[in-house]
Amino acid sequence: MRRFEGFQKGVNLGGWISQFAVYDPVHFRTFITKADIAYIASLGFDHVRVPVDYNVLEDEAGNPLESGFDYLRNCLAWCREYNLNMLIDLHECYGYSFDPLKKDMDRSRFFYDDALQNRFLRLWQRIAEEFKEEPDRVAFEPLNEVVLWEVADAWNALIRRYIETVRAIAPRHWLVIGGVCYNSVMSVELLEAPYDDRVVYNFHCYEPMIFSHQGAYWMEQFPSDYRISYPQSVEVYRAETKRILGEGGTLFLPEVTEMGPAYFEIIFKAALEAAGKRNAPLYCGEYGVIDLADNPSKIRWLKDIHSAFEKFSIGHALWNYKEKDFGLVDERFAEVKDDFIAVI
Repeated sequence: MRRFEGFQKGVNLGGWISQFAVYDPVHFRTFITKADIAYIASLGFDHVRVPVDYNVLEDEAGNPLESGFDYLRNCLAWCREYNLNMLIDLHECYGYSFDPLKKDMDRSRFFYDDALQNRFLRLWQRIAEEFKEEPDRVAFEPLNEVVLWEVADAWNALIRRYIETVRAIAPRHWLVIGGVCYNSVMSVELLEAPYDDRVVYNFHCYEPMIFSHQGAYWMEQFPSDYRISYPQSVEVYRAETKRILGEGGTLFLPEVTEMGPAYFEIIFKAALEAAGKRNAPLYCGEYGVIDLADNPSKIRWLKDIHSAFEKFSIGHALWNYKEKDFGLVDERFAEVKDDFIAVI
C-alpha cells in the first residue's frame, strides 16, 4: 500500500474558518494562532487538515475575499515554520452542505447544477493559484462529505472536472478524494480510478456511530443522556444501533464478529483493496469520539483504530483539535491527552 507521505499523523482545525458559530473576524484571528500550530507540531503531528467554508473565501456574489485567503496564508506560514504540512478542505461550498442541522438543504441539486458546479470550480481555481508553489506542503480536498449514495456517479463526473481544473494550475499537488454517504469507508470502492499518481482515496471513520456519537445533539435519534462504553459485544452494538439509529452500516457486515482492531481491519478491507488495486494511498480525514464518552473508552477505541491505521499505512487526521464536541485540547479530553499522545 502506497503511503500518503507527509500526511500520516494529523489533526483537524474544525471550528476555525468552518462551522463557526458566528461569522466574526475576531474569532477567525484568535481561534487558531501561531501558538496552536507550534503546539500541534510539538505533539508529533505531521500535518493539519484545515476545513474552510466558501463564505470565508468569497462573498455571496462569488467575488474573492482576500481576508479569507489571509487566514490560509497565515496558517501556511506557521506550518512552514514548524515543519507541518497542510490539507485545505473545502468544508462547504455555495449550494451544498453536509451539515445535518441545515435541514432545508437540497443535498442532490449541486451534483446536477452546472451553474453551482462552475462556481465551485472557479473557487478552486483561485485556491490552486494561491498555493500552486507548494506541491509538497499543501494538499487539496475538493469537498467534505457528500451525503447521498445516489449521487455517486454524478460526484465522480464532477471529481474529474475538478481534477482537470486544478491540474491545469497545480500539476503535482496531492488531491484527496472521498466517496459518498458522508465519506463512508464503504463508498471508496465506488470512486473512479485515480486520474494520476497524486490522487489519494479518502474516508471518514466514526464507527461504531452508536459509540462515537453517543448523545450528539445534532443527531435527532439520540437521547441527550444516552451513554455507552467501548468495547461492547457486537450483539449489544447491533441491538442498540438498530433501536436508536436503524439497521445498517458496518456493524451489520456478516464478517464482523467481535470488536477490536479486527473490526477496523474488516470494515477497511474493501477500501484497502480498491486503493491497492489502483495504486492510490488511503487516508482517513476524520475520526474521533465525542466528548460525552467516558475517557477510558475513548483511549481503547483510539488504540484499536490506530492499530489498523499503522498496519496498513493509512494516513489520518483526528477530529478535532479544539471544540466542536471532540476537542483534543478541551478540558475533558485533556485528562487523557498523555495517553492519547502515546497512542499516536
